[in-house]
Amino acid sequence: METPTPLDVRLAWLRRFRDAVRVHHPELCALASEEVGKPRFEAMVADILPLIASCNWHLRRGARLLRPQRVRGGGLFGLGHAAERHRLPVGRVLVIATWNYPVQLLGIQLVQAVLAGNHVVVKPSERAPRTQARLLELAIEAAEGPASALRGAIEVRSASREEGRRVLADERFDHVVFTGSTAVGRAIAEVCAARLIPSTLELSGSDSAIVLGDADARAAARAVFMGVTGNAGQTCMAPRRALVARAALPAFTDEMARLVAGAKRLTLVDAAAACMAHGAAAAAIAAGGRSIAGALEPCDGRSMRPVVVLDAPRDGDLFHGRHFGPVLAVCAFDQIDEAFAMHASVGQYLATSVWTRNPHVGLAARVRACGSSLLHFNSVLLPSAHPALSISGHGASGWGVSRGEAGLRALTREVAVTRTSRFVSVPAEEPSATVQSWLSRFIAWPLRARPAAGAAASSITHSASTRESAQESTQESTHESTQAPTPGQSSRTEIHA
Repeated sequence: METPTPLDVRLAWLRRFRDAVRVHHPELCALASEEVGKPRFEAMVADILPLIASCNWHLRRGARLLRPQRVRGGGLFGLGHAAERHRLPVGRVLVIATWNYPVQLLGIQLVQAVLAGNHVVVKPSERAPRTQARLLELAIEAAEGPASALRGAIEVRSASREEGRRVLADERFDHVVFTGSTAVGRAIAEVCAARLIPSTLELSGSDSAIVLGDADARAAARAVFMGVTGNAGQTCMAPRRALVARAALPAFTDEMARLVAGAKRLTLVDAAAACMAHGAAAAAIAAGGRSIAGALEPCDGRSMRPVVVLDAPRDGDLFHGRHFGPVLAVCAFDQIDEAFAMHASVGQYLATSVWTRNPHVGLAARVRACGSSLLHFNSVLLPSAHPALSISGHGASGWGVSRGEAGLRALTREVAVTRTSRFVSVPAEEPSATVQSWLSRFIAWPLRARPAAGAAASSITHSASTRESAQESTQESTHESTQAPTPGQSSRTEIHA
């Protein structure tokens, strides 16, 4: 393998890339709006700002995370030996980009792959080819500057679907990063498994917002509505269902109805996506659910109004989140166990939110065990934009880690380097019996553990009882020894007895 580019060169590239994104962000926002229908303001807030925040975070923390680290401790095996952990690039990384956040997601993946020292090949999304082509141009121009050692470190392939299949099958890679649907993720996993290529698969989530009885139900409704309508509902961590305690249901539905009534039409990536989301809502209503607006307005091409369905059937596509758009299922529960059972029945988790005024320790522990890698108390989506937080799928939501400290290190491999003192010699033969006996005693030391408080008290009581019994026995023996001898028995013999 080639020697990685010096870290200071990679950091210099990152600084230039960040500055280029800042300068050209109006152009990137306009392209995203044209290609995927994202409003320009939303592209600026949800794509540009998170990418810049990630660049800044990596500029501050990257050197510390990637530099060699001294390994201490080790007991006998550390005597005379010095050890360090080094982070080296995995090698050649393929990034198969997604379209829903065309600047943010690809940009952060690119930042982590290049900063880790890898050679990166990018297959842009066929739905956002011009947006991502411009972003990659900025990244390549930053590498062609004074940091000429990075020239050629970023390659771009065609954005077509066929190119994705070809590049994955024909070219050699040491790691593959993919963000997208579970179905496509499975196909990529099969190819990677056959070629023994490690992968990071960030697949779709189908998460719940759980609103407990003591929650501020109106605040919960506003946040959940933002999560469902942000990016036209095309966010893998957006809530697909709201599970609401019956005590909080009136306030929640009242606020949600007000928000839906005033909502504008949203533009999805294409007409097929809008049709799928609308169809899931229509099927839920036909099976007994109720539109919170009282009616279901038809979609128009790739645009539609947000839809909230009350009492959505639990076996339907809407409840299970088999859509990617601004549609929400709402179900009531009486006991918290019922809410977690409904959540567990889905099987796809990335970010779960819980609304309560009392996030006590027991509840927090239960939420942590619900399958998601991101758990939000009293919020939806926004905290996940923190650049230090990682995302990791589970089960049908994928595997591997992206973003944050864990995501950066996942694109490196650890190499342990040890140095042994010249004064340390390894015996070529089995040591003497004395040395072996000493080693055995060392392994077993301490021979007896200290007794617990109760055991110590019991031991003291037992010792006191033993001493009292011994004193009584001594007194009895002394008393007997001073008695006159019985007939036929000498006093000498009595004393010796």
